[in-house]
Amino acid sequence: APMKEKKDDVMSLEKMGQAAREAAYQLATISTAQKNRALAAIADELEAHSAQILAANEKDIAAGRDAGLSEAMLDRLLLNPARLAGIVADVRKVISLDDPVGAEIDSRVLENGLRLSRRRVPIGVIGVIYEARPNVTIDIASLCLKTGNASILRGGRETFHSNLELVRVIQRALAASGLPGDAVQYIDNPDRALVGELLRLDRYVDMIIPRGGAGLHKMCKENSSIPVIIGGFGISHIFVDESADLERSLAVIDNAKVQRPSACNALDTLLVHEKIAARFLPQLVSLMNERQVTLVGAANAMPLLAGADNLCEAGAEDFDTEWLGLTLGVKLVADVNEALAHMREHNAGHSDAILTNSLANAERFVNGAGSAAVYVNASTRFTDGGQFGLGAEVAVSTQMLHARGPMGLTELTSYKWVGQADYLIRA
Repeated sequence: APMKEKKDDVMSLEKMGQAAREAAYQLATISTAQKNRALAAIADELEAHSAQILAANEKDIAAGRDAGLSEAMLDRLLLNPARLAGIVADVRKVISLDDPVGAEIDSRVLENGLRLSRRRVPIGVIGVIYEARPNVTIDIASLCLKTGNASILRGGRETFHSNLELVRVIQRALAASGLPGDAVQYIDNPDRALVGELLRLDRYVDMIIPRGGAGLHKMCKENSSIPVIIGGFGISHIFVDESADLERSLAVIDNAKVQRPSACNALDTLLVHEKIAARFLPQLVSLMNERQVTLVGAANAMPLLAGADNLCEAGAEDFDTEWLGLTLGVKLVADVNEALAHMREHNAGHSDAILTNSLANAERFVNGAGSAAVYVNASTRFTDGGQFGLGAEVAVSTQMLHARGPMGLTELTSYKWVGQADYLIRA
């Protein structure tokens, strides 16, 4: 009976949770050297089995094409020898990063002689629900391992074959390194109901990290009985101030929009100071024509965008759209305050930048933007664990609690208070 199968799946998820909790106890106490050996084994196994991994990815790409996935989605899905080499390099980079576990955050001696300190500890078991990108599987497994956390992974069905192959590699490496295989587990049943079950596994799972579109985040927020780190979604803005160097601004805008348009930190909306618009927008139009970017103009920008090859006027929802492709919203604003007001209204939580030669406007923008990462005279594309020198990242958090921006190793730890004294009793 179908009901029976459902119950078995829930039971098996319960078993996964128990096994992950057990593995987390073991991981919390092993040395950095042991964790690094396991990471080195993962990197070696990835190289040794690259042919199998790429063959599995080809199956996913073929299935994605048949299912009519967009080019942007297929690009996120694709593994090739260069990308796989990049993933291996990321794992090796994690080996070289400092292990935050066991570090002392601060300490002081109280008047009564109690030495009080805070010591970093793993969070425990982390559940990660993600879409498309297969590199996430390795990123998360390696960052969780380095910080002594067990992980339960649930990838999207579009990366099913790639992920199964990658998880096999990880589990072989764990076994070879003498670590519990259950330190990294993968929910391989595509049934969506299991995501709901995972979100309620609060007896065993300490934190949920969704990586994907706004729909996934909303579902996790609304259905989880476990704390959820919200991130990865947000409209990215660049404001070109009146004082900006226009020629150099074009290069930054080009990079933010075109270098990898499918990324979550790629530029969505360009806000231009009205005083420079007549000079600047024709230059922008010719560059965007060259790059085959479609411009979506606010009413006040439309006359100055008339030379664009691909142009449409912005509709009600357009400035709330994360484009993830070669489309760019353009709007004129009167000053930095109007730029910030637009950003507040249109979901600026991720990566936003000001291009300016005014120190006062730069400060006003940095302090006024609610984004997890704010830039002055730099592309939004830097919001990334590797670029920030954190090694790979487990997510980019756009919420206000615990962790913001690229979440590296430190953000995968909590702390405990440690009090040390000489047989001290409370008066």
